Amino acid sequence: MDVAALKQKFEEQGIKKVKVGGFDVDGVLRGKYVSLDKFWSIAEPGFGFCDVIFGWDIADVLYDNAKVTGWHSGYPDAHAVIDLDTFRVLPAEPDTAAFLVDFVEKSGSGFRGHPACPRSLLKRVLAEAAKKGYQATFGAELEFWVFKETPETLEQKDFRNLSTLSPGMFGYSWLRAEQNRDFCHAILDEMSRFEIDLEALHTETGPGVYEVAIRYDEALRAADKAALFKTQMKSLAARHGLSVTFMAKWSHDLPGSSGHLHQSLWSVSQPGAAPRNVFHDDEAEGKLSAKARHYIGGQIALMPELTALYSPTINAYKRYVPGVWAPLTASWGVENRTCAIRVIPGSPSSTRVEYRQTAADINPYIAIATCLASGLWGIENGIEPPPEARGDASSGDGLAPLPRTLEHATAALAASKRAKEILGEGFVDHYVRTREWEVRQYDRAVTDWELRRYFESI
Repeated sequence: MDVAALKQKFEEQGIKKVKVGGFDVDGVLRGKYVSLDKFWSIAEPGFGFCDVIFGWDIADVLYDNAKVTGWHSGYPDAHAVIDLDTFRVLPAEPDTAAFLVDFVEKSGSGFRGHPACPRSLLKRVLAEAAKKGYQATFGAELEFWVFKETPETLEQKDFRNLSTLSPGMFGYSWLRAEQNRDFCHAILDEMSRFEIDLEALHTETGPGVYEVAIRYDEALRAADKAALFKTQMKSLAARHGLSVTFMAKWSHDLPGSSGHLHQSLWSVSQPGAAPRNVFHDDEAEGKLSAKARHYIGGQIALMPELTALYSPTINAYKRYVPGVWAPLTASWGVENRTCAIRVIPGSPSSTRVEYRQTAADINPYIAIATCLASGLWGIENGIEPPPEARGDASSGDGLAPLPRTLEHATAALAASKRAKEILGEGFVDHYVRTREWEVRQYDRAVTDWELRRYFESI
């Protein structure tokens, strides 16, 4: 997509305004409206965007330990480059175009990805994959809970005693989806118009919980779609008088919300040839290639030390309890949903792995970059996976346990030399600092559980 082609599209579609934005470390889309004149002036060279978006947390509280920006640097502008290929039209604002940006920093006479920018991180990992002759395909499945609440009522109720969209435990319910058909059709139709094609939408087990399977795509576009889906879903719900959450576990009484990542790796033998799925091998046991085993082996070997990247919140670890479909060990198995990695053997076009450690609270760019980088590391180093887990992998027999708190996961990431090697020291350093901050904020909090347990009796 170039400026000339965009101008023609804007003319054809009656575009009068533009919204530009980029995702921060917590997966929050930070952006602004700009006029058409302003947009055309920045479409190619880019523009300045206050780098405080990398200097504050998910609640806009300034970090006291950030290195990439802070009071010491004066919170200057970061350089934002508009990715013109991300052009979309906002479904609820048909005269408004939307674009994603990449944050970059000067490097010699040019630019390189900003160390705190998740989208730039993924692009760097994809560039490394391309050097090795690989293309990566990903597809995200995200679960979310829907409430008959507004931002105002959520605050008034202090996020307690919330009214769900529907009652009861109705997984894969034809009935519940039909009863909320207007909302379900709005999701399907609006996401299609926003170029986020959904392969499936269904209820999950719990009151008012749904899951979508976003159609697979090249890894960067897949991450864009998953990240945009979460933001757009909140916008759509608000227009229906509803609210949604992608928290990993919003209630201790109910299952958590998964965010599984299906993935495959493809190679091109020669220019013009059709890509080949390197995970499939007709001659191998189970038709799973040696490269697929090594890809899995790399992910398994690095899983404990990279968990903070897959599970970025305090709340994510409330999902890591027995009996709620969340993996507790670094494990893999063929068609085994108790494992952290489920292998799905099939045809040359469908053989893939499903990464199941992740929840719906992932930053898709970071999680996909980490999956791919660790898998490529496994291939490069010929890492064999441990024996396939059979039956319930959460029993932990002979399997490496996964960190059970963000504090432990962050400490493991901080000590990981391999994380810095495959993801870059600048990004890992910034990310560790943000998670250490998150842990400290939680350590200071007095929870409802503490009040109920100790207030009167102690």
